Amino acid sequence: MSRSITLTFDNGPTSAVTPHVLDVLARHGIRATFFALGQNLASKEGLALASRAREEGHWIGNHTYTHDVPLGASSDPLAPQQEIGRTQALIGELSHPDRLFRPFGGGGVLGPHLLSRAALAFLREGRFTCVLWNSIPRDWDDPEGWPRTALAQARERDWTLSVLHDYETGAMAQLEPYIEQARAEGFRFRQEFPPDCVPLVRGVPVHPMEAFVSNGQPSSFPQET
Repeated sequence: MSRSITLTFDNGPTSAVTPHVLDVLARHGIRATFFALGQNLASKEGLALASRAREEGHWIGNHTYTHDVPLGASSDPLAPQQEIGRTQALIGELSHPDRLFRPFGGGGVLGPHLLSRAALAFLREGRFTCVLWNSIPRDWDDPEGWPRTALAQARERDWTLSVLHDYETGAMAQLEPYIEQARAEGFRFRQEFPPDCVPLVRGVPVHPMEAFVSNGQPSSFPQET
């Protein structure tokens, strides 16, 4: 059985990068998921880019409104509505039926800083699906070399869920060479998510959530982009 890679793009859409990403994916017949920031969807241009992505077969997910403080590190009781609810309202009819949500991780680290108890309750009540990850090639930190990291991480498992970013770092200039090299090595690109990266499905926990939820007090988090 061939090994698989699922591509996801966080922190967009942006006019400088998202169209290029969509063009590359279209050339290679790959469908991905775009986890959008609400503040980027608040403009007509951002919403139009998300609409284009959806029309081309990609899934649109929610990645909070501001991408400022992880929900598990916030003491603001209004944060779930302000960050998740406000963004979901902007996504509107572009939403995947499963209401996909990816928490802000602060550098891609998994831990209790991802969600507060209030945020988890909000996700459960709203029947959201929480999508995590198992590969962070740090494209924002290494815009030229991230494909080497991404491929090395993908070789370690049968099914990789990789987090990339469609905003201005220069990293997406390497997207097409990365795809070509991955296919040359026998990887298959698919849109679905590895089940072990999806602990909450339509509001129902299917894997333990404790490791991703703060204990009632704001959790510290890595201070990275």
